[in-house]
Amino acid sequence: MMNFENQINQILKKYYGYERLRPGQEEIIMSLLSGQDALAVMPTGAGKSLCYQIPALCMDGITLVVSPLISLMEDQVLGLCANGISAAYLNSSQSMKDYRETIQKAREGAYTLLYVAPERLLTESFLSFAMEAEISLLAVDEAHCISQWGQDFRPSYREIPTFIRKLSKRPVIGAFTATATQLVKEDISLNLSLHQPRLVVTGFDRPNLYFSVVEKHKVKEKEEAILSYLKEHGEESGIIYCSTRKQVEQLYDLLKTKEFLVGKYHGGMTNKERTENQRKFSYDEVKLMVASNAFGMGIDKPNIRFVLHYSMPQSMEYYYQEAGRAGRDGEYGECILFFSNMDIKINQFLLRNKQYSESLSQEDIKTARRNDQRKLNQMIGYCKTETCLRSYFLNYFGERRKEDCGRCSNCKKDPELIGLRLPVIESQKPKKAKNFYLGLSDDQKYLFQRLKELRIELAAGDHVPPFIICGDKTLIDLCIQVPTCLADLSSIYGFGEKKIKKYGNEFLFFIQSYLDENHLSPEELSSEKIKLKTPRIHNKKKVDLGACNATELASIINDSHREHLVSAVKINKILLKHGYLMNESYGKKSRKRVTSKGLKAGIIERGYRRRGGRIAYSILHGDQSKELILALLKEENIL
Repeated sequence: MMNFENQINQILKKYYGYERLRPGQEEIIMSLLSGQDALAVMPTGAGKSLCYQIPALCMDGITLVVSPLISLMEDQVLGLCANGISAAYLNSSQSMKDYRETIQKAREGAYTLLYVAPERLLTESFLSFAMEAEISLLAVDEAHCISQWGQDFRPSYREIPTFIRKLSKRPVIGAFTATATQLVKEDISLNLSLHQPRLVVTGFDRPNLYFSVVEKHKVKEKEEAILSYLKEHGEESGIIYCSTRKQVEQLYDLLKTKEFLVGKYHGGMTNKERTENQRKFSYDEVKLMVASNAFGMGIDKPNIRFVLHYSMPQSMEYYYQEAGRAGRDGEYGECILFFSNMDIKINQFLLRNKQYSESLSQEDIKTARRNDQRKLNQMIGYCKTETCLRSYFLNYFGERRKEDCGRCSNCKKDPELIGLRLPVIESQKPKKAKNFYLGLSDDQKYLFQRLKELRIELAAGDHVPPFIICGDKTLIDLCIQVPTCLADLSSIYGFGEKKIKKYGNEFLFFIQSYLDENHLSPEELSSEKIKLKTPRIHNKKKVDLGACNATELASIINDSHREHLVSAVKINKILLKHGYLMNESYGKKSRKRVTSKGLKAGIIERGYRRRGGRIAYSILHGDQSKELILALLKEENIL
C-alpha cells in the first residue's frame, strides 16, 4: 500500500498539479487498486473522475469508462490529453473511419483510458476489441442511470452487466454518482453485480454554495427579479433552468432584447443547434444559458457562478444535480429557485404525460408513477419549508443533520436577496457573494481579469474551452504567488508538468509585463497586505512621457503628411484586424482591450475608475507601438 501511496502522490503532482487528494478519494482509489469493487457517492465538484483516472495510470492494460453524454466524454478526454494522459472516446459523434481508427489504436495499446457510450458496449466491433483487450478497470460514470428509481434512468445502462459477462476476465468495477438515495445505491450495486463493494459516501453538502428559495407568483415578477439579479452578475457564467420549452424560448428572447450574452438549450432544438450553443457556453462566447433539464449531466464547466431556477424542478434529485453545476471549482456559487403555485400544476401535468420505458411492466410503471409523485411532493416541501434548506435536502438524501447551516435564505432570513443586496457567508471570515476571490488586492483582481483574457487566447489557439487550459483557482493562485520562473509554476494549483511546459512561458511573460508596466515587484503584488484604495494601474501619472492615444497619434501622422489620411477609428480597426486589440463585451456595450500580442508589441493599457465605480480603460502608444502602427499603415497602403 505504501508503494501505491507514493505512486499516487507522484501522479497527482505530475499530471494534475495537485498537492493532495480530497476527502474520500484515497479510500476509493486504494480500493480499486487492491482489486475491490467500489461504489462512490460524491457531490458534483468533489473529484469523482480522479478516483478512476489515477488507478488507470497505476494499472497495466486499459481502463474503460462508461459515460452517458458525448459532451462529457469530449471534455474529459480534452482535459486528460492536456495533462499528458493518453485517452480517447467512442460515440455516435464520430465518423465510421474515426471510430475504426480509435478501436485499432486501442488494440495497439495507445490509450490509458477509453470512454465509451453504453449503447456501444454490445456492438460487434467493440465486443471484438473488448474480449481480447486487457481491461484492468471498468468505471461506470453517472451510475444512477442504471436504476429505474434514479432520475436519469437509461435502459442502455442495463446492458453493462451483459457486457461484463462476455469479457474473458472480469475487471475491477467502480461505480460513481453524485445523486443516490439508499434505494438507488442498492439498485446500482445489484444491477451491476458488484462484488462486496467498498461503499464511500463523502456527503452531499456543498459548503461553497448558497441556497435560496424566492416566491414569485407572477411571470412579470419572476422576469424582473431575474433581470435585476443579472445586472449584478451578468459578466459571470450562469445557467437559468426552466420547466418547459416555451419558458426557455420566452426568457431567452427577453434576455436577448436586453443585450445579454445568452444561449438556449432544449429538446425541441436540433442536435446541431444544441451542440453549437453548448460549445459557445463552454468557450465563454456566451455567459448565460437558458435551458430545460435536457441541458444535463455533460456540463463540465467549472466556473459557473450561479444557477437560477425559473421554476421548480420535478424532484430533489433533479434540483440537487442542476443546482450543483454552480461552483464546481470549489469557489463561491449561488443556487436560487423562483417558486410559484403554478409550478406545481405544470409539473403535475408533465408527470401525467410522462412516457416510461417500454421495457417496464405495467406494474413497474404504476410503481414508478407513485415514486415520481412522492418525489414531487418532497420538492414542493423544499420550496415551502421555513427550516434550513441545506438540512432539508441533506436529510432527503439520508444525511441526517439537525443544526441550521447559516448559509441559506431561510437561515439568513433575508426578505429579498434578489436585486437588493448580496448574501454574506458566515465562515472564518465574512465573504461577499460577488467577490468570490476574497483576499486579493485590487492589483491582483485586475491581473486576474487580464489572465482570464490570456486564457481565452490560449484556448482559442488550441481550439479547446478555456477551462481546459486552467481553472479560475489556478489564475487566482498565479495572482497570489506571482511566479517569476518555470520552477515557481510547480507550486501553482492545477499546473502539472505538461501544462507548465506548454503554457508556462506565456503566463510568466504576461505576468512580468504586467509588473513592469505597473512598476510593481513580485513581492509587492504577492503581499496580502496590499489594500490600495486606488490601484497603481489606475494612476495615469505612471504613463511614460511621450505615450499618446490613437486620436493624438492620428493627428501627428496627418500633420506630418499635410492631409487627413488616418483617424483613431482606422488605427484601432487595423490593430483589431491583426490581433493587437480585442473587443470586450460588458452589459449592453463593448470596449477595446489590449491582447497579450498587443502587450508584447508595446501597447500600453491603463485602467481608471469613472464616477460610480465603473472601470474604464485608456489605450496608449509608446515608441515601439508607434513604429508598429506606421508599419501596418504602410502595409495597408494607407501611407
